[in-house]
Amino acid sequence: MAYDYALVHLKYTIPLAALLTVIAYPIFHRTHFLQIGSLIVVSFLATLPWDSYLIRSNIWTYPPDAIIGPRLYGIPIEELFFFVIQTYITSLFYILLSKPLFHPLYLSTQRNPPQWIARGKVIGQGILIALTFYGVHQIRTGGPGTYLGLILAWAFPFALLTFTVAGRFILTLPLTSTIVPIIIPTVYLWLVDELALGRGTWAIESGTKLGWCLFGVLDIEEATFFLATNILIVFGMAVFDQYLAIIFAFPHLFPKVPRSPTPLMLVESRFSNTKQYDLERIAGLSDAVSRLKAKSRSFYLANSLFTGRLRIDLILLYSFCRLADDLVDDSTSRAEVKSWTTKLYKFLDLHYKSDVKGNKARIDDYIDEAFPPEAKSALKYLPAAILPSKPLYQLIEGFELDSQFSFHDSSESAKFPIVDEDKLNFYGQCVAGTVGELCVALIIEHCEPEMPDERKKMLMSASRTMGVALQYVNIARDIVVDAEMGRVYLPTTWLQEEGLTPEDVVAHPRGKHVENLRRRLLGEAFKLYDEARPKMNGIPKEARGPMIGAVETYMEIGRVLRELEGGVELERGKATVPGGRRLKTVLQALFFA
Repeated sequence: MAYDYALVHLKYTIPLAALLTVIAYPIFHRTHFLQIGSLIVVSFLATLPWDSYLIRSNIWTYPPDAIIGPRLYGIPIEELFFFVIQTYITSLFYILLSKPLFHPLYLSTQRNPPQWIARGKVIGQGILIALTFYGVHQIRTGGPGTYLGLILAWAFPFALLTFTVAGRFILTLPLTSTIVPIIIPTVYLWLVDELALGRGTWAIESGTKLGWCLFGVLDIEEATFFLATNILIVFGMAVFDQYLAIIFAFPHLFPKVPRSPTPLMLVESRFSNTKQYDLERIAGLSDAVSRLKAKSRSFYLANSLFTGRLRIDLILLYSFCRLADDLVDDSTSRAEVKSWTTKLYKFLDLHYKSDVKGNKARIDDYIDEAFPPEAKSALKYLPAAILPSKPLYQLIEGFELDSQFSFHDSSESAKFPIVDEDKLNFYGQCVAGTVGELCVALIIEHCEPEMPDERKKMLMSASRTMGVALQYVNIARDIVVDAEMGRVYLPTTWLQEEGLTPEDVVAHPRGKHVENLRRRLLGEAFKLYDEARPKMNGIPKEARGPMIGAVETYMEIGRVLRELEGGVELERGKATVPGGRRLKTVLQALFFA
């Protein structure tokens, strides 16, 4: 039947490619199109003359009744399509499995690598050279080893080239993003090839093959071909990721990065000297990621959905916010709180006051002088130049307000500072609204810096409102946990309406009256959410899904809290969102935002 080979694609390769496309759609970025498109072009051009030679030499044959008919240099159109679809499928596996990784961290081995990486690269190069020469030997010898020799002599010089330029980076990556995306599509294509060979869709001529089968009728040469080509694809993707990581991680080498790095920038990153790499910055990024993992696993996972320099700057922003909060929160006296907030305000002054603005040396000296060593990287690498100053100052003010629960005078309002709804809103604006505004400021800077001022103001205002909504949900969730620390964020005026005092909540954080106030607070949270959520659709597309996904995941906690009477799981007084429900919420945001 003339459609046998085409049916292989219709049954096995196209459906898998379509499924992977749907799965990868929410995380697809224009740089992925550049990666995949470039690899498809390279693989097509590299395979075309080699495959044509196999067919013209009668090593590889196709029964006339198995193909539609059109050929290019003797290669059936179905085979040409295989060059494209295999590259696409394996590239998607690599992207999906590599998405959680933060690639800049893997640049630390580019200079003075650990001994095992240096040796591993040399050993890997040696193996690839040996396989290449073995292939050449088999070709010269002729006979049953010819086809295997042609595969090795064609594929592994390309593998040697990519491993030479990115071997250290590849060896540093976890096996889940190197070996696994090679093995999964390879095994799948082995099974497809086994079915096709069994039906006679294509064949390897006897006398040019060893006659060994991996299983069934799958010749060892065919198995080697799919393994070798998938190694080439994954290595090629890793080369791109190394160069992209260099572009994104080092602003001193690439001050301005467009939404998608240009091919010229990739070439420049290839030839940048490793001595120019700012490994101190990489160490700072590592500290920031560790802080993010330790303090907010959910934000860490959400951050992986962002890309490029935006992802880096969001991590650095969170690291600063977390550090500032810890410095104030871990203080042992009111005087220590005042000391840290004064130092943080001065740090911001050095960035934003006109008389000293941009004095990097002075800022670095002050960080060394005023802060402990573990705080330095979070302060040094804050992307202050592209952040508005007002939210940062207000953030410190919010942490200062928080400290009043621990250090206060004898008055009731000082001991429990959230005296009324205005104070609650002010607190939410400071500790959460500011963070929302700062995140959106980074998104605009990296995704759409030319955004009209009116739309920019609308998004900044909406992000601040949404931040307050999320903080209200956080307070509603943590009433019991906060009470254990002597903190009550429910407004005192609300408590009085229920016949309670803050001390009553500290002593008995559960009960009908507290539950009434929790629901009232959630009502306020959802009012703010309803006001801000439609406006967030104006966030640039590259960041809209991840941002809305993070918001919806948190608001889902509020929805769960409203369902408490339905037997929702509690953990130390906190409502937890079931994993399946959380995943559904994220996917809805990613696919439909």
